[in-house]
Amino acid sequence: MGLDAYPMPEANDDDCIIEMKAVGICGSDVHYWQHGKIGNFVCKGPMVIGHESSGVVVQCGKCVKGLVPGDRVALEPGVPCGTCEQCQSGKYNLCPDIRFFATPPIHGSLQRYVAHPAKFCFKLPDHVSMEEGAMCEPLSVGVYACEQKAKVKQGSKLAVFGAGPIGTICCMVAHGMGAGKVILCDVVDARLEFCKSCVPIETINTMGMSSQQVADKIKEMAGGPLDGSIDCCGVESAIQASIYATKNGGVVTLVGMGRDLATVPLLDASCREVELQGVFRYRNTYPKCIELLASKKVDVAPLITHKYVFNNDSIMDAFKCCKDGKSPDGRSSIKCMISIDDAEAERAQVRTACAQNKKLF
Repeated sequence: MGLDAYPMPEANDDDCIIEMKAVGICGSDVHYWQHGKIGNFVCKGPMVIGHESSGVVVQCGKCVKGLVPGDRVALEPGVPCGTCEQCQSGKYNLCPDIRFFATPPIHGSLQRYVAHPAKFCFKLPDHVSMEEGAMCEPLSVGVYACEQKAKVKQGSKLAVFGAGPIGTICCMVAHGMGAGKVILCDVVDARLEFCKSCVPIETINTMGMSSQQVADKIKEMAGGPLDGSIDCCGVESAIQASIYATKNGGVVTLVGMGRDLATVPLLDASCREVELQGVFRYRNTYPKCIELLASKKVDVAPLITHKYVFNNDSIMDAFKCCKDGKSPDGRSSIKCMISIDDAEAERAQVRTACAQNKKLF
């Protein structure tokens, strides 16, 4: 991995040229770095990574309306074909020909400039930071799962399985949408405590518990079966517990991507008409994300635990931190954010050189 020179992108009539300002590192970015592939998506040559991004418009194509140079925007990374059956039905996230940042063979957004369709560039209010704008991408997964799949509403009772970044975000979104009770389940106390410090929830450490015991504990804490559950870990026992804890006619939303599962209690779900809703990325979520951020109903700032700048050494440190789950000083990482800012990069270079007693040139 390293920085390389790329030509300035060219904008089509419906595109904007965006000067990138903030790019978050996702687990998929780390996976491509480590393995060069995810499932059937295989890198066959060098690929620019990054898809959680925000920046400033510097140029607009002649057909662009609603955006002008100087606008601060969050970039939705998936661009569908617009003409297939899925796109025509509004389910553009399921487009078989979608072009998604940092998914082979499409280059990602961890670069100084990108060309992107204006339709998928969303203007940020002045009081929403660039880093928060970049967080619209993982936040979209939570919004899609909670709003469009789990149908969270005022007073809903919900369980979330998996206290990683997406599980934490789902808890934040559910609370921001007015859920009456959110119960988070995981096997790591530190993760549960971190999420609890970010949003008012209840937690269960499920280590050593059977799926039925977990479901019984959830129902005891909630005062009865749940309106829905969201699985963010893809673990078989978590999906089992999700089904057992959800009321007749409720919804289990499957966000986590695990293996094919052999012992999911489908008969139990079928007999009680518990819906199993799959999730693939998201659609039509960015306006809601920006609304939640602007209103402060969701505060993603605590999730950005580590910040880096746009140079070789710093980027490598960022990816190592994400891979290890912590920085060399022992601080656990949730989200690493890279600032593409020349002035800050120069300041960081000076600080590093001084600390190592090196000459800059």
